[in-house]
Amino acid sequence: MKGIIRRIREKIPSHEITSESLRLGILLAIVGGFLDAYTFICRGGVFANAETGNIVLVALGITNRNYKNVFMAALPIFAFVVGVIVTEIIREKSIKNYSESARAEKFILIIEAIVLFIIGFIPDTVPDIFVTTTISFVSSVQISSFRRLVDSPYSTTMCTGNLRTASQAAYLAITKKDEAACARSIRYIIVIASFLFGASLGGILTVNFGVKSIWTCSIILFISKILFSIDEYRLIKRDI
Repeated sequence: MKGIIRRIREKIPSHEITSESLRLGILLAIVGGFLDAYTFICRGGVFANAETGNIVLVALGITNRNYKNVFMAALPIFAFVVGVIVTEIIREKSIKNYSESARAEKFILIIEAIVLFIIGFIPDTVPDIFVTTTISFVSSVQISSFRRLVDSPYSTTMCTGNLRTASQAAYLAITKKDEAACARSIRYIIVIASFLFGASLGGILTVNFGVKSIWTCSIILFISKILFSIDEYRLIKRDI
């Protein structure tokens, strides 16, 4: 089976590679939006997916000589960096062929799902920094592992870059009649809409179910893992 998957790797168009597909991007963007809403509502009023705000807080803490705040803001940044390093180690060990790469990506999704499931058991009496730091790690792993949407870079845990690329592609589509740019813009708009949906869903479920609402993300990530397995089976059947 490994040999079959390896042989057909080069034959697969970008949009059919699960890790770069729009359908996976939609699921991961929903998770990204959900986590931001979750941490903002019940985990300290912060957005744990992006570290720009934490970097600003570190700078302000140093300026005000409030080193406790510096430490608290630096923890999620450190977790994010660790997540990037862990992902790169996994990628280096699985870069040889599609079979190993897909296995690593499925492994990453399962780890994410398990970690978020465990977070659902942590009561809101526990200091929020432990949860937000862990979610920063999960976000880092996700953004580092799944960073291409068909033929372009993107993010599933923040929307600034996606919004810029969507706007640029829309401009080219309108002014240059560029069909490829039009398709790219639509893909990015769908991912942004998915992030918005995830944030709305996260807001509703977190208000109603509290800390355990994060289990929704675990379910979505397990569905993403199943998607990988289905695609592998489809590719094998097509090649036989």
